Amino acid sequence: MLHFIRSNARWLAGGFLLSFFSSFGQTYFISLSAGEIRAEYGLTNGQWGGLYMMATLASAVTLLWVGRSVDAWRAGLVGAASLCGLAIACLMMGFGQGIVLLGVTVWLLRLFGQGMCIHVATTAIAKWFVAQRGRALSLTTIGIDCGAAILPLAFVFIMQAAGWRTAWFVAAAMALFVVAPLVGSLLRVDRAPRASDPVSTRPAVRDWTRGEALRDPLFYLLLAGVLIPPFVGTTIAFHQVYLTELRGWSLATFASGYPLFSGATVVSALLCGSLIDRFTALRILPVFLLPLIIGTVTLALGREEWTIFAWMACFGMALGTSGTLLGAVWPEVYGTAHLGAIRSVIVAATVFATAAGPGLTGMLIDQGYDYSMQMMAMALMAAIMMAILVPLSVRLRRRQAAEARAVA
Repeated sequence: MLHFIRSNARWLAGGFLLSFFSSFGQTYFISLSAGEIRAEYGLTNGQWGGLYMMATLASAVTLLWVGRSVDAWRAGLVGAASLCGLAIACLMMGFGQGIVLLGVTVWLLRLFGQGMCIHVATTAIAKWFVAQRGRALSLTTIGIDCGAAILPLAFVFIMQAAGWRTAWFVAAAMALFVVAPLVGSLLRVDRAPRASDPVSTRPAVRDWTRGEALRDPLFYLLLAGVLIPPFVGTTIAFHQVYLTELRGWSLATFASGYPLFSGATVVSALLCGSLIDRFTALRILPVFLLPLIIGTVTLALGREEWTIFAWMACFGMALGTSGTLLGAVWPEVYGTAHLGAIRSVIVAATVFATAAGPGLTGMLIDQGYDYSMQMMAMALMAAIMMAILVPLSVRLRRRQAAEARAVA
């Protein structure tokens, strides 16, 4: 592992930094100043939530067009440009006045943060590595979890010391003057195959265009499985205050489970990367939802505080596994030539799921539907999807073998 990291340090570091600083556009980061934003603009919780959802959906639509740039331009250029866009959005949040400008700001934060930074990192790494794709993806995607563990604490410290607008100015300066030039330098040259690279034993895959992938019925079944973790995870995280009030738990106790969540995410991501390199992503696909199902059922039925930590551990395993697995499965199925365009659809759908989940469950809560039953319904949905993924994995592997024979 250490030799692999040393040999590919610049590309792995560039992908890690993009993943790490995507935090500036993630829901958990933006929500740190949600109270101040609502007070500043005179918004209710519902109005702020509606504006946030619309801006997030707009970013998902925009990503369908912007995301294909990874196929046409060098990753270093697109990554640095995405960080510059993220910095501009942070500046706008600090200077912003007026509801319309706030909506545009959130749109840009979501587009360049959760959207493009992660999209560029994952797509580039998946293209550059073949036999060791799983290992490379696991080392870069854990940047998301490291960012979640470090950046919110730093942001809150600055916000308490100098105000929320100043904290956004600091974030903008960091992205623009430090991270963007660094990523541009690290990724200024695309990684080329080396003679020392392990020989891939995987069958050759035909390079599908985005149009061909969208006409493939199996694409939508695979996409449905991909959307389960962000839908369930974001929904439960968004309503964590309501859940703690419902159970009579303290919010501090719930928050104390996040270190366990981060640790489980990192360990499972690295383990999944090794398993992908050994068995391929398609063989692991049928079981990746199992920890999410167990954790969601436990949280739905449990009333004791230990269920918080069971959920955090299970969701951490699910998120770490899915983050690595889903970066590797798409190039295995659809090739790498048009991977940026294809993944832009997937990332856009993921962003949509993270917006739709909290909104849908919030409406059901307002209508009086039991939240525990809603979580059980989410677990059932994941279990049904897991049952579908078993034959889907077999069918995709058979098609992959047929394509390899045709290419040969």
